[in-house]
Amino acid sequence: MIYSHILATAVIRACLFFGLLWVANAQFTRQYTVVNNCPSAVGLYIGGTFDSNLSTGGSTTKSLGVNAGFFYVFANGGSAIGTRAGFYGDNNSQYYYIVKDSAQFNTGISIAPSYPEACNFGCTRNNCTLTLASCGNVDCTNAFSQPPTRFPPPSTTPPTPPVYSCPHSDVSWTITFCPSGAFPTPPSSTAIHPYSSSAKCIDVRAANYANGTPVQIYDCNGTGAQKWVLNQEATKIQLAGTNFCLDAGSTPGNGVGMKIWQCYDNLPAQRWYKGLNGQLILEGTGYCLDLTNGDLTNSNQLQLWQCYDGNTNQIWTQ
Repeated sequence: MIYSHILATAVIRACLFFGLLWVANAQFTRQYTVVNNCPSAVGLYIGGTFDSNLSTGGSTTKSLGVNAGFFYVFANGGSAIGTRAGFYGDNNSQYYYIVKDSAQFNTGISIAPSYPEACNFGCTRNNCTLTLASCGNVDCTNAFSQPPTRFPPPSTTPPTPPVYSCPHSDVSWTITFCPSGAFPTPPSSTAIHPYSSSAKCIDVRAANYANGTPVQIYDCNGTGAQKWVLNQEATKIQLAGTNFCLDAGSTPGNGVGMKIWQCYDNLPAQRWYKGLNGQLILEGTGYCLDLTNGDLTNSNQLQLWQCYDGNTNQIWTQ
């Protein structure tokens, strides 16, 4: 009799333990459904690891932790630092957000949270949907350019985008790549000419796409070495189809030679803006992109020089 009582008590305790363990695991596990709405198959990566290939219209559902890592695809020139969906949380908070790669925006993405009960932030019962996080092009304002390093404390009011919140333990997620049904249109590229000659172009020397290659003046020839994208959102001047940008170096000053370098968001050496008269001005410095000595000879490397109104060596046209 005593043995039976001890055995029954042990069974009850074991059931309670595993029941609590199941509840704890359920609280910290979320359901993620990934949908491929792109016009071609994509390879899905989760948390830095290849997961599966998704055909057009295909989907997959995963049960993962609240900090599952980034969801991204390599399609259309993407990478591990391309456009991606991110999640962060614990049992008291759950944040979701999008990180974009301004240098190579390979695909649009959306994150739709669902919660089956009554919830905050204006939702209703019966599988309510909270705020959709979506970014369809490089100029979208509701995505981070770099992964966030901190999050707001839990609150009953929604945080300010580009971070979003759904603070519930049984929330699920639908991540859609190419919500528009198409890959984003590449930004238009253009040749950039000095004021004194539309037959000359800003050029990457020998079309050598590598860090440190000089940027020079050269006869216009229509090659990729002369096609630039003026990224309005990040103020970068980027070589089209590459991850290289016009770079002024870490110590700007008169006579500093121009080069290309791998693009980085918010890098001072790559932050340019267009002046009212056509200057290309290095932000916060008072220096302009300058045609060295006004010399139109092929291979003349461009430089930085103090900006002067009316200096035609610093006026550029497209």
